[in-house]
Amino acid sequence: MRWRLLRRRLSISSPRMTVRSHLPWPLRWAAVAVVLGFSGALALWAFEFGKNIAGLGQDSAELKVALQQARSDIDTLRRERESAQAIANTADSLLKAEKAAQSRLAEQVKALELENQVLKDDLGFFERLMPSAGDGMNIRGLQIDLPAPGQLRYQLLVMQQGGRALPDFRGRYEVSLSGLVDGKPWNVQMPQVSKPLQLRQYARLEGVAEYPSTVVVKQVQVRVLDEQGRVHATQSQKL
Repeated sequence: MRWRLLRRRLSISSPRMTVRSHLPWPLRWAAVAVVLGFSGALALWAFEFGKNIAGLGQDSAELKVALQQARSDIDTLRRERESAQAIANTADSLLKAEKAAQSRLAEQVKALELENQVLKDDLGFFERLMPSAGDGMNIRGLQIDLPAPGQLRYQLLVMQQGGRALPDFRGRYEVSLSGLVDGKPWNVQMPQVSKPLQLRQYARLEGVAEYPSTVVVKQVQVRVLDEQGRVHATQSQKL
């Protein structure tokens, strides 16, 4: 029986045995505290070393002052930039307003020059139409222009002389054209323009007479007739 027990203990099938070192728990806590203290000291040393490398050690106060000064300078520069931008915007607005005013003035000057030229033309036209001595109906200042083939623009002044107490004239005026077509005379019986006319002292007339575009106009005749068809004034102009 003893032999069997001894063989069982010495054989492979014998129970496993674990060897443990027995250490009291106070010593274990002391060891853990030493390790933690060493780690904390190491971390503190690394932190201080990093601050020294980064320049945040003894000079941290000076750096804070310098940082505050830099921020103050940045704020000052920002305010100056905003002020300069406002001044630039105001100057740009004033410049645009001045350009717009100059443009309006240029347009007004151009309009006044055109109006002045029109007034000069009218003055010259009426100077040529100053009434001469005598009574009766007169046609003055006949002006002819050919703006396009088949069109003739006319302008004239019909004046009735004989004092202020003149009766109203009622009748019509006619514009007749004559010329050449392929070297042959061209003339029609009917006038190209026939319009009613009523005036007391004067009337300024203008309009457009149309004719075949193949005609070369050589002469223009204007007549003033009363309601009975009697001719009171006539004027011809060769081209």
